[in-house]
Amino acid sequence: MPARLDRPDLELLLAIREHGSLAGAAADACVVPSVVTKKLAALEARLGLKLFQRTTRKVVPTPEGEALCERALGLLAGFQAMEAELQERHREPVGHIRLAATFGFGRLWLGPAIAEFQQRHPQLEVQLQLTEQLPDLAVAGFDGAVWLWAVRGQRASEWTGRRLARNQRVLVASPAYLRRRGTPAALEELAAHDCLVVRENERFDVWRLQRERDRTEVRVRVAGPLSSNSGELVRDWCLAGHGIMLRSLWDIAGALASGELVRVLPAYAMTDADIHWLAPHTASTPKRIKLLVDFLAERFRSEPWKPAARPGSRPRR
Repeated sequence: MPARLDRPDLELLLAIREHGSLAGAAADACVVPSVVTKKLAALEARLGLKLFQRTTRKVVPTPEGEALCERALGLLAGFQAMEAELQERHREPVGHIRLAATFGFGRLWLGPAIAEFQQRHPQLEVQLQLTEQLPDLAVAGFDGAVWLWAVRGQRASEWTGRRLARNQRVLVASPAYLRRRGTPAALEELAAHDCLVVRENERFDVWRLQRERDRTEVRVRVAGPLSSNSGELVRDWCLAGHGIMLRSLWDIAGALASGELVRVLPAYAMTDADIHWLAPHTASTPKRIKLLVDFLAERFRSEPWKPAARPGSRPRR
């Protein structure tokens, strides 16, 4: 049977090499020198190797002993890293987390989730800043952001990202509007309706929709007498019966569930509004941030804003 080396054996070898004497290694271990002498003799006997050469001035490793000491360094470093990782897993995280998020999603969905996360980890302090523009996270001192799109293009290399949940923008209107103006049965019929648009970009009057059945993209030009740079105001107009709007499911989940709004042309949706975690690139991610991102991914994985399936409805493939 091969000789077995234990962690104390490796520590003993390194202590002898470091001090250059059995007496020094004994003092380091708080034992008498005879104990170290006996342990080293027993180890050399088990291995059948001479590990140290004793001279009148010091103890030096033999070639075999030197090779074993070098391997021992790597093995003990591995033990220490494993112990540190286990301790980190069981240690309650402490410190600050500074986040950015958009106003709507931050208030409706992220805020309650952050409050629960902080209660689970009471030694953490979390600051959530709501904003309409994604800040330069590293410069502004943010640990990350929960945002409604992923960073692409040249700046993508400056960030790390993770999709927390899928989300859609869907066409909706109030029952009162549809009773008054009729329900469109095809995309082309949107041209005859009052469409409420949010002026978020230069082409705010073009809705890029996908047919859910085959993911075919269709662009529809829309128009109407009311538009605004405020999505919340457009939502209020829609609830008041002034037209059809394109809005994220997370924002209108309650209105759909209550019947205040209903889907229009439900075979189509815009799929560019997924929920993402964004953070500056760093060499390592602190445990408190990993815990937060995993918590948010689990919280939003089921897309809690999606309408519940009606009894008897067939699941979508």
